Amino acid sequence: MNYISCWPLALLATSAFAQPAPKPTGTTTRSQLTVETIMQDQKVWVGTSPSNPFWSDDSQTLYFSWNPEKAKGDSLYKVSFSVPAKGKVAAPSKPVKVTPLERRALPTAPIAAYNKTYTKRLFDRQGDLFLIDVKSGKIRQLTNTVEVEADPVFSGDEQQVVFRRSGAGANLFSIDLQSGELTQLTDFRAGAKKPDPKLSDEEKFLKQDQLRLSIILKERKDKKDEGERISKADRPKRPKEIYLDDKQLLNPQVSPDGRFITYRLSKSAPNSKTTQVPNYVTESGYTEEIAARTKVGSPAAAQEFFVYDTVKDTVRAVSTKSIPGISDQPAYLKSVASAKPDTSKKTRPVVINGPIWSDDGKLCVVVVRSLDNKDRWIMRFEPETLKLSSLDRQHDDAWVGGPGINWQGMGTASGNMNFLADNQTLWFQSEADGYSHIYTVNVLTGEKKQLTSGKFEVQQVQLSRDKTHFFIQTNEVHPGEQHFYRMAVTGGERVRLTNMTGANDVTLAPNETRMAIRYSSSNQPWELYVADINQPFLVASKKSSPQSVSSQTASLTPLKLTDSQTENFRSYPWREPTMVTIPARDGQLIYARLYKPERPSGKSVVFVHGAGYLQNAHKWWSSYTREYMFNNLLVDKGYTVLDIDYRASAGYGRDWRTGIYRYMGGKDLEDHVDAAKWLVQTQGVDEKRIGIYGGSYGGFITLMALFTTPDVFKAGAALRPVTDWAAYNHPYTANILNEPQLDSLSYRRSSPIYFAEGLKNYLLICHGMVDVNVHFQDTVRLIQRLIELKKDNWELAAYPMEDHGFVEPSSWTDEYKRILKLFEERL
Repeated sequence: MNYISCWPLALLATSAFAQPAPKPTGTTTRSQLTVETIMQDQKVWVGTSPSNPFWSDDSQTLYFSWNPEKAKGDSLYKVSFSVPAKGKVAAPSKPVKVTPLERRALPTAPIAAYNKTYTKRLFDRQGDLFLIDVKSGKIRQLTNTVEVEADPVFSGDEQQVVFRRSGAGANLFSIDLQSGELTQLTDFRAGAKKPDPKLSDEEKFLKQDQLRLSIILKERKDKKDEGERISKADRPKRPKEIYLDDKQLLNPQVSPDGRFITYRLSKSAPNSKTTQVPNYVTESGYTEEIAARTKVGSPAAAQEFFVYDTVKDTVRAVSTKSIPGISDQPAYLKSVASAKPDTSKKTRPVVINGPIWSDDGKLCVVVVRSLDNKDRWIMRFEPETLKLSSLDRQHDDAWVGGPGINWQGMGTASGNMNFLADNQTLWFQSEADGYSHIYTVNVLTGEKKQLTSGKFEVQQVQLSRDKTHFFIQTNEVHPGEQHFYRMAVTGGERVRLTNMTGANDVTLAPNETRMAIRYSSSNQPWELYVADINQPFLVASKKSSPQSVSSQTASLTPLKLTDSQTENFRSYPWREPTMVTIPARDGQLIYARLYKPERPSGKSVVFVHGAGYLQNAHKWWSSYTREYMFNNLLVDKGYTVLDIDYRASAGYGRDWRTGIYRYMGGKDLEDHVDAAKWLVQTQGVDEKRIGIYGGSYGGFITLMALFTTPDVFKAGAALRPVTDWAAYNHPYTANILNEPQLDSLSYRRSSPIYFAEGLKNYLLICHGMVDVNVHFQDTVRLIQRLIELKKDNWELAAYPMEDHGFVEPSSWTDEYKRILKLFEERL
C-alpha cells in the first residue's frame, strides 16, 4: 500500500464551468461548478473584499484595503465625505486609490492615543513619534532617531508624551511638549548587576595596615573619598538601575502622576523544549528546521509584577498570597485517581495584567489570572502600599473565557474594561450568568450592577467619547446575526443601529456621527457600507425579547461603497443555506446550515468547522470560503450538505463553550451523530451514504467519527487533523483538557490515535508537511498506528510546501479533487 495516495483523478472540464446535463422541464438551470474553478486564485475568481477600514481624525475620509485590480497584493483606498449643507447628508465620493506619497504621509490608524478632549492624537510611524492636531490636521514630528520609539501616550497632565524606546532595556522616556526636553524614566538593564569586588580577610588586613603605616596614603584616600562624595552629590537625578537578569520585560507603564512605574518580568522555564518542523523543499537543497512551539504541559514561564516608586527610589514585587481563592485546588483533581489531595494551600501561579487607571489618576485596577485559567480577579490596586482588594472574581471549573474576557490567552490580557466618567465606576464583561454581558462595579464601594442580560452574547464594546453611552455588538436577534447598538452607560434601552441581515462589522468615525459597516450575508462576500449613526433602525427594549423588537423605520439606509465580486463569481447562483435547529440527545438545540439539492440522491455530507471555538452556522459569509463553494458543488451533484455549530462552538454562551471540557470527541461528536440521524429522519438521506469532512479540529472530529462511531459515516476526509492532543499547544489544549501529566484520562479518551483500531469505513488524510500549528508528525504517528493495525482502507496525501492553512491553488485543487473522489466512489 502506498502511504502517499496515488488515486487516479477524475477528468474535469477545463472551462470555468462544465456544461450541465439537460434537466427535466420545470427545473432550474444552474451552471455546474468544478473543483478547479472554486480552488483557483481567489482574488481572480471571487474578488477581494475590502478590509481594515479606518477613519481620518476629522472623520471626513474613510480608508480601507482593497484590490479591485486583482494585483498581487491589496492597496489602500479612500472615500471622502463632503461637508453637507444644513439638513443634508454628507455624500461620499467614489473609492479612490491612495497614492504611495499620500499613503506614506498618513498618520497610522488611531489606537487610543488621544488626549482627554480628543483634540490631539499621538502615533508612531517608521520608529518615530508624531503629534497630530485633529482639527487642523497639522502634524508635528517629535522624534527623528535611528532607534525605534513606540507606544506613545499622554502623561496625566498632558504636558508630556511617554513612550518606549527599543534597546536592551526597552526603557520608558518622556518628551516635554513645550520645551522638547527628553527625560529617561526607567533604566532597565539586561543581564545581572556585577557585584562589587569583595576583599579576602588577608586583603582587608593588608589594606588597613598600609593606611595605618602611611599618613600620606591615608590623606590621599580621604581626599579621593571626599571627591567621590561631592561628585555623587552633584550628579543629576537618574532613574534607578533595574537589572533584568535572564528575564523578559513586559508592559512597563507610568502612572498618570508619573510617580509609579509598573512592569512584569517573565522568566522562561529552563527545561521547556521547543518543537522543530522539518522543511524538505528549500532553496538551499538541504532539509531545514523550522522552530515551532512547545507542547501542552511544558513548564510555564514564571511571572512577577513589580512597582518602581520613583519618589522613594524603591522596587517592590507585588504579593498575591492574600487573593481570595488563590490556593483553591482545581475541581478536576478531586476526580483524578492519581492526584493526591493538596493540603499545603500552595499559592497558584498567576499573571497580573494592567494597571488600568481612572482619568483623574486616583484609582487603578489590575486583572489577575491564574495560569490554570480557572479564575479571573478584577482587583483594586494601591501602588504605594501594594494592596490588592477584590472587586470581582469569575471562577469556572472548566476555564474562564468568552467574548471580551480573553478566552485562551493564559492571562496575557485584561479583557474589555475601563472607567466611566465619574472616575470611580469600572465597566467590564463577565460570563457570570452564563453569557458574556456588561457589568459595572464601583471601585470604592464594591457595588456591582449588570447592564445587559439574556441568552445572547455581547461580542464587542466601545465606550463613547463623552462616556455617556456604549456602542456594542451583540447576537441577540439570532445567534447567527451580528448587529450594532447604542446603550446608555446606566443600561436600559438599546438602540439598534444596523438592519441588514447577516454580520454588521462596524468601525465608528472618531466623531461618532457615522459608521463604516463591513457587511456580508450567507451567500454574498464582504462589502463596505456607510451609514449615519444618528438614524436608528430598530429600538430594542431591555424588557422585550429579541424577537419582539419594536420597529422604527429609518429615513437613511446604508450606502454601499464597494462592489468587489467578479462577473464569473456572480454568474453562479450561490445558495443561501437554510438555518435549522437539530435536537441533541441531551435536549439542547444544535444550530446548523442546511444545503438542499433540487433532486436529492440520498447522499449526504457533513462539514465540520475547525478551531473548536468558532461559529459557522451563521447568516454571514463564511471564513470557509472554499468549503462553502465546495458544498455548493456537492449539492449540484445531489448531495444534501449540513454544517453544524457543535458543542464548543462560539456564539452560544458559557455552557455550550465548555461542553467539551475534559472530553473532546464527546458531546461535540455526539452532536454530529445526532445531526446525521436527523438527516435520515427528516431529509430523506440514506443512512449508509453519509460522509464527513473538515480541517484542523474538523479533521479531529472526522477521525473520532470514523474510529468511534464507525457505522454512522461511510467515508471521511480528515484534513490537517490533531491525532493526539498531548502533542498540541498549551494555551488552547490545557484550558480544555488540563495538563496531560495531571489528567491523562482526558487526553486518552480525547485523542483519535488511541481508537484507530475502530476504523471500519474509508478514510482520506490530507496534511501540509510544514504545518507549524498541527504538526505533520501527528499524521505520521497515526499512519504508523494504522499500518501496525493492518488497516488498508485509508489514504494519505501530503503537501510538502504547505502550512496549516494552504496557500497554493494547486494544493487546494489536489486536496479537494481527492475529497470529491472519495465521496463519489464511496457514497
